[in-house]
Amino acid sequence: MPLFIVRHQHAPETCPAADPDHGADLLNHLSRPNVRKHGVTMRAEAVVRGEHTVYLIVEAAGQDQVLDFMAPFALAGSLDVYPASTCAGVVSRGGCGASDAPEDDAMPALDPEEACQQAIEDGLVVHRAHPLNGEISIPDLIGGIVMPNARFYIRNHFQIPKLDRETWRLRVHGLVDNPLSLSWRDIANLPAQSRLVTLECAGNGRSTMEPKTSGEQWNLGAVSTAEWTGVPLLEVLQRAGVQPSAQHIVFRGADSGLVDGHSSPVLFERSLSIDEARFSETLLAYAMNGEALPLQHGFPLRVIVPSWYAVASVKWLTEIEVIDRPFEAFYQTERYYIDHQVDGRVEREPVRLQRVRSLITEPAPHSSVERGELVVRGVAWSGAAPIAGVKVKLNEGPWLEARLLGDRKRHSWQWWELLTRVEVPGNCVIRARAADLDGRVQPESPEWNHFGYCNNALRPVHVVVR
Repeated sequence: MPLFIVRHQHAPETCPAADPDHGADLLNHLSRPNVRKHGVTMRAEAVVRGEHTVYLIVEAAGQDQVLDFMAPFALAGSLDVYPASTCAGVVSRGGCGASDAPEDDAMPALDPEEACQQAIEDGLVVHRAHPLNGEISIPDLIGGIVMPNARFYIRNHFQIPKLDRETWRLRVHGLVDNPLSLSWRDIANLPAQSRLVTLECAGNGRSTMEPKTSGEQWNLGAVSTAEWTGVPLLEVLQRAGVQPSAQHIVFRGADSGLVDGHSSPVLFERSLSIDEARFSETLLAYAMNGEALPLQHGFPLRVIVPSWYAVASVKWLTEIEVIDRPFEAFYQTERYYIDHQVDGRVEREPVRLQRVRSLITEPAPHSSVERGELVVRGVAWSGAAPIAGVKVKLNEGPWLEARLLGDRKRHSWQWWELLTRVEVPGNCVIRARAADLDGRVQPESPEWNHFGYCNNALRPVHVVVR
């Protein structure tokens, strides 16, 4: 419902609260049961001490309803009613003076204000309100194997579609023998699997690039792990019957919008080659950490491509098309690639497998630690292979081997810890470097590229030893 700010002011000599009976009447009028009878929702109330001024924040269907409810106050003094919004609301619309975004009749979407406010309440660091993008702070990564759904980082390019599970369909078409139109129940009745998979935004760590690059200025929290449950992609493709001439599998989401260089809206769509689809263990996921897939993470169905950067894991999936050529689209060929200078020419590398990376989650950056025993903890992952090991370095000391916690994981992050000592007070720089079983090692410095993708360089943590 619309939000309003109400201001009431009265003269000191006619202050209603000075009369116990009149004051009690006003309290009863503002009581939650009475407010509900008037169809109004009270969000907050405040009285400016010594100023004889009352402010209320209320929700109501319209201003006339607010005026009717506030009639007793109007009898005692002045009454002003202002249409209002929340901070999340004005930021998501682009400013205090911006009008509400027009509704897209073709695709109902989650209210940007609601989505942004919920992300803030869940503890995410919001980079953009609309489309909503938010990450988790590094110390908050400490916990279990999976990240709770509410704290899983959010990356969107467009609005968040609100799809009806009962009317939603997954269309499988193109170079197939048996085109399919699958309901959610059809998907849920197919053989299911669950996999622990770490998703990381390709722009994670972009904020440390020098010079600065375009795109969301992620710190290091655009990464999270969940247990995803769904149907293996191959199960659906086998039922559809992929024809021999097929080369690529295209995934289309329900989200769309305007992008630079295009006059009409583009869909969010990505593809995998036939071989990538066969060997990637891709899931069509409908559950996350044992719960129904949340709206902001792709409800009712999304793609999960293990070990790839998350751009491949298309949300709000509505179409799978099988084609006989490499796929070209905005998010396939105009974004999510890295330019390399090779022998005087530019070569383009698509963003695919996650690069090997480690993060220090404890101690926190710029914290103070006591002399003596020091525990350094963190997490590491790689898309190419399980983590082989993590080494930690304090100042200019030797690299020390950390202990991996639990079994090595193929598609999800690996927790590690090091027990060591610090004896010299003052500033201390802690570095962690991961290597995977494919022989890949974290670099000292980032590989700069135009879009700031795949920055897996060492990220030192500075602490003070007391």
